Amino acid sequence: MAVDLAGTITYLKDHAIEHGFHVHDERHFLETYTLRQSWEIDVHPEEACEGPLDLHMAINVDPAVLLDLTELFDTTNDIPEDPDGEYVVPFLFNWSLPPLESPPDLIVLATELAAVGGVDLPIEVSAVDSFGALSEREERRLSLVGQVEVSLVTLMFHQETLCDVLDRVHAVSMFLVDQAPAWMSR
Repeated sequence: MAVDLAGTITYLKDHAIEHGFHVHDERHFLETYTLRQSWEIDVHPEEACEGPLDLHMAINVDPAVLLDLTELFDTTNDIPEDPDGEYVVPFLFNWSLPPLESPPDLIVLATELAAVGGVDLPIEVSAVDSFGALSEREERRLSLVGQVEVSLVTLMFHQETLCDVLDRVHAVSMFLVDQAPAWMSR
C-alpha cells in the first residue's frame, strides 16, 4: 500500500463539493530542503461564488509524519488505524473578506462564530488596518482562521468522518456571506 497524497486531495475536493462548495483552484507546495508539503484549495459556498468571501482550505504535511505512515503501510496490507494520533496533520480554513466600511466588533464576531463553528472548529478572528497612502483613509480587512487536527489515515480512508467539519465550515462561510453586506457599506 502506498501513501497517495495527491489522490487524497482530489477525493477531499470531491467531498467538499458534496458539502456545498465549489472548488476553484488548487496549489501544491513542496519545500525542497525539508520535503514539507502543503496543499491549498480555493473554495466558495455554492450560494456565494460571486463573492465577497474567499476561503482557502490548507493541509500541511510534515515529512516525518509521511515517512512514518509509509513505514506503517510497508508492514501491513490492511487499512491502518491511528488511535494514538501519530499521523496527525493540521487542516486549516482561512476566510477573508474585502476591505470593510463598517467592520464588526471582533469580540462579538468571535462569540457569534464560536456558536456557529462549535468547539470542534475553533476560529481565530483578527483584523488588519492598512493605509494605501497617507492621503487615503484606512482600510480594515477581516481574517479568520479555523484549524482542526486530522489524521492522514482519516484523510485517506475515512473522509466521511470529516462531514461534520465541512458542514461547520460551510455554516461559518454562509454566516460571513450573510453578514458581509452590512460590514461592507456605511
